[in-house]
Amino acid sequence: MAEDIIKAENMVYDKPRLITDTTMHYCPGCSHGTVHKLVAEVIDEMCLESNTVAVSPVGCSVFAYKYIDVDWVEAAHGRACAVATAVKRLYPQNLVFTYQGDGDLAAIGTAETIHAAARGENIVTIFINNAIYGMTGGQMSPTTLLGMKSATTPCGRDSALNGFPYKIADMLAHLDGATYLTRQSVHTPAAVRKCKKAIRKAFENSLAGNGYSMVEVVAACSSGWKLSPVEANRWMEENLIPAYPLGDIKSSTLPK
Repeated sequence: MAEDIIKAENMVYDKPRLITDTTMHYCPGCSHGTVHKLVAEVIDEMCLESNTVAVSPVGCSVFAYKYIDVDWVEAAHGRACAVATAVKRLYPQNLVFTYQGDGDLAAIGTAETIHAAARGENIVTIFINNAIYGMTGGQMSPTTLLGMKSATTPCGRDSALNGFPYKIADMLAHLDGATYLTRQSVHTPAAVRKCKKAIRKAFENSLAGNGYSMVEVVAACSSGWKLSPVEANRWMEENLIPAYPLGDIKSSTLPK
C-alpha cells in the first residue's frame, strides 16, 4: 500500500486508461498512435467511456477498435459518416465520432462526409491527413501535394494528369451544418496540446447538439513517404503543413 502511494505521488505520466494493452501495428513515426492517445484521454476526462460509439472504416485506422476501449462499429470503405449518422440518430445522447484517413474520407467517402456536414449531423470526424494511401502501398490520395511522389505518381503528382489536391475541411466551411472545423498536428509537444484541446472542443460541440465537427490532423507517414521517422517529420513541417495550414477554420453555431 505504501509503495503504491509513493508511486502515485511520483508519477509524472501514465498510459491513458482507455488505451488497451494490445501492441500497436503502426509504423515507427506514424501519427496515429499519438492521436489515439489524445482521443482516449479526452473521452476518459469527459467521463464518456460508457456513452461513446466510434466508427472506423477501411485504412490504417481500421484497427482503432483494438486500441481504444469504447464501443466501435466498423464501416465499409468511405461510409463512416453515414454509419455514424445512423448511430447518432438512434442514440442521440451518445458521443459518436468517426476516425478516418484521407484516402477513405476525401476519396471514396467524399459524398458521405459532405452530406453529413450539410445536414448538420451531431457527429465528430477525426481526419488523419498524411497525403497518401498508407495501408495499401503508398498510392496518391486526394490530398497528395503537387510534385509529391507516390506509388501511382512516381514522377510526382502532375496537375494536368492527376488534378489538384484539395482541402476538404476548407470545402466544408461554407456549409451551415458544419460548425467546428479545425486543422491540427501532433509533431511537437505544443502541437499535441493544441490538438487535444481541439478534440475536446469538437466533442463538446457535438454533445451540445451544435452540428458537425471535424478535427483534421496533418500527419506523417514515414513508410508511405519512404523516409525515416525524423526525415518524415521534417518533410511534413517543410511541405505538408504549409500546404495545409494549422488552426481553426470555422467555429460557429447552427443557424436558427
